[in-house]
Amino acid sequence: QVQLVESGGGLVQPGGSLRLSCAASGSILSINAMGWYRQAPGKERELVATITSGSSTNYADSVKGRFAISRDNAKNTVYLQMNNLKPEDTAVYYCNVEVTVVVVSTISSRRNFWGQGTQVTVSS
Repeated sequence: QVQLVESGGGLVQPGGSLRLSCAASGSILSINAMGWYRQAPGKERELVATITSGSSTNYADSVKGRFAISRDNAKNTVYLQMNNLKPEDTAVYYCNVEVTVVVVSTISSRRNFWGQGTQVTVSS
């Protein structure tokens, strides 16, 4: 019904930058909150950044001042601009989108979807 396609990951040197994107497609009535999470090997998945429908943002302390989350509602896409990358940023990054979909007739429902993940590796 709803698919999230992530792109933009790759290998970058410390201090470098990457921009991740996550495009939602399908029978979407509206997009509510969006977020980026990451999971390093042997570690739990953690929240990186979120953005509300009103464009209010929140960041993990470890990425404040370096990462920026944004959204393009016309393209149903959320972005994560990552600057001054550090080796500890190495992880698989997943986008998460809460959308409102039409279940049947006039009945709608909020649903949560995950992207497939994109690898970000920060190394010399």
